[in-house]
Amino acid sequence: MLVTESRPRNLRWVHAGPLLYGDWGTSRLYVLGLAFLYTAHASVVYLAAIGLLMLAVSWAYTHICRCFPDGGGVYTAARQLSPTLSVIGSTLLLSGYIMTAAISVIEAFHYFHVPDSWVLPLAVASIVLIGGVNYLGAKSAGKFALIIALVALGVSAMMAVLAIPYFIEGISTIEFEYFEITPPTDAWVNFTKICLALAGVEAVANMTGLMKEPVGKEAKKTIWPVSIEVVGLNMIFGLALTALTFSVIGTSLHDMHVPDEIRLMESRQGVVETFPESWQPDFEGGGHFELSQEQLSTLSPETNHAYEHYETHKEQVEQYTNASMRVIAEETASNALGAELGRIFGALAGITFGLLLLSATNTAVMAMVSVFFAMAADNELPKAFTKLNYSGVPWVGLIASVIIPILVIMVEQNVTVLASLYVLGVTGAITVTVLSSAINKELDLGPVTRVLFWGLGLFLLSISLTIAITQPVSTAFSGTLVALALGVRTVRNKAVIDTGEALEAPESGWLKLLHGVEIKIDPDKPKIMLAARGRYQSEYAVDLAKRREATLFAIFVRPIRVMDLRPGQAPRIETDEAAQEALGTTAMLAREAGVNFVPIYVTSQDIPDEILDHTVTYGCDTLIMGKSRRSLFSRKLEGDVVSDVSHDLPDGITMITRAADTPHAMMPPGMGTGITK
Repeated sequence: MLVTESRPRNLRWVHAGPLLYGDWGTSRLYVLGLAFLYTAHASVVYLAAIGLLMLAVSWAYTHICRCFPDGGGVYTAARQLSPTLSVIGSTLLLSGYIMTAAISVIEAFHYFHVPDSWVLPLAVASIVLIGGVNYLGAKSAGKFALIIALVALGVSAMMAVLAIPYFIEGISTIEFEYFEITPPTDAWVNFTKICLALAGVEAVANMTGLMKEPVGKEAKKTIWPVSIEVVGLNMIFGLALTALTFSVIGTSLHDMHVPDEIRLMESRQGVVETFPESWQPDFEGGGHFELSQEQLSTLSPETNHAYEHYETHKEQVEQYTNASMRVIAEETASNALGAELGRIFGALAGITFGLLLLSATNTAVMAMVSVFFAMAADNELPKAFTKLNYSGVPWVGLIASVIIPILVIMVEQNVTVLASLYVLGVTGAITVTVLSSAINKELDLGPVTRVLFWGLGLFLLSISLTIAITQPVSTAFSGTLVALALGVRTVRNKAVIDTGEALEAPESGWLKLLHGVEIKIDPDKPKIMLAARGRYQSEYAVDLAKRREATLFAIFVRPIRVMDLRPGQAPRIETDEAAQEALGTTAMLAREAGVNFVPIYVTSQDIPDEILDHTVTYGCDTLIMGKSRRSLFSRKLEGDVVSDVSHDLPDGITMITRAADTPHAMMPPGMGTGITK
């Protein structure tokens, strides 16, 4: 038999909360400015409404996390009803993650206040670097997210105190006249535009497979503090923004009663009206445009002046839409501490929130990897997406997760456009999750809870349908991804049917061999633990065990992190080809040599602890490990497993290290050399 263990349940709410905040909390960094852009002083009413929706969704996800303790979210919730629906839901989520990565990395450099010409190359370089760090399976990325989340919370708290005078003034600026002059349909559409504030809540459902039990209790303690902080500070900073003296073409935000979206269109129309009649058909519609110097040289001074006014207007609007929290930080601190300290605090806030956005990019990239892995494991995508590297990272999916956001930002860097692309994926995925849970009678939901799930799900559905109708660009982006995913699924299913291949996870000869191992442990004989891969290592260990008449244990630890965990369950040896080959090779050699053999497969977040724990638990007197083949940079970043194990190895256990590419030669009697503790 094969000994398999999974020990991922060590994620407490104190760690899960910052991870959720790093994803969900970053939406504030662009939602506040967009809300003011669309609705001016009515934005606070919209933020209050979206806050209530966020609290309702938070409540729903506490139940979803409880009902799916092994990993939930849209993929798992929908798959219990229909595999096709799960593909649609996960692809919508994937489109949201793609745009989260794109918009977060672009916004990060807006908050860093780098020149516009540097934003794209630095954003591309950052995504590549994030991919490289994650390829190594670096735990330091998770530590970075925790530190930055805590620093961002501290900066936000300081800002909230400094913003109190503006918050009080902002209350007096709230305008309800907007709803009297705006048709209800237009007011509803503007509400749906800022529903991207919901982005990030799905992340908590994918964490449940690692949460300490009871999962429902841990999930509540994870979700509620984050959602209350996000909603509460959104209101404080949203009100403060409406009271700022920050000026846009001569009008402060405090005195701006017409939304800048309308004012920008008026500025644009002012330029178009001065164009020659032959040009005007080319500029019909409401999109923004840029004119080249060659074009401007052919136009009248009046047109040039109107165009300069329009460009200035657009640039000043982008300052508060792209980095609203930095603008708030600088002005509120200047008011309380003076202009010089205000600029310093604004820069500090910009750096902090920029790093938080890069952390969100990292989370989104690894979330994409998780979705790719889940779909491939169920034969919805090519099996290549399940291939794991040495660090336990699905490397094909990681490459795709790096390339796709880069392609997006190379085509478009405007935050408003990127936000419009990503809102349908966000709301669509959450809608599928909530409605799937409401429909699924197998879930432990009380009658009242199920009715409330239906009400919330239908409300979210109305939002998603509105976005699909009114934002064709978002519909085209998410719809294209869904069509591609369904197309790949159809082709793969036909290919499987034509060749007669099963849809189940493949069972190789290695796997059958491992399941057929008969375990015999003689308590009076020596025991050896092999924690190394490769035929030479296996030959050496088997030969040593045979000479000593010992039982040979071989352990394969598959490292996992929060976002590496497949929704629904932890990684299994049935889908881990590298583990099958490594353990199977040793099993075959042990059988041929007549050596008692015990294969062990473990999934864990800490490799050294697992090796030490199993070596001591089974009473092994010898531990065989391979010399690290990774680069010095990789070892420094992730840590050196051999050194960590050697440092904590108990007295009386001999540790033998050997290179994997060293052929095994028959040993003279005795154990050979090693590190004895």
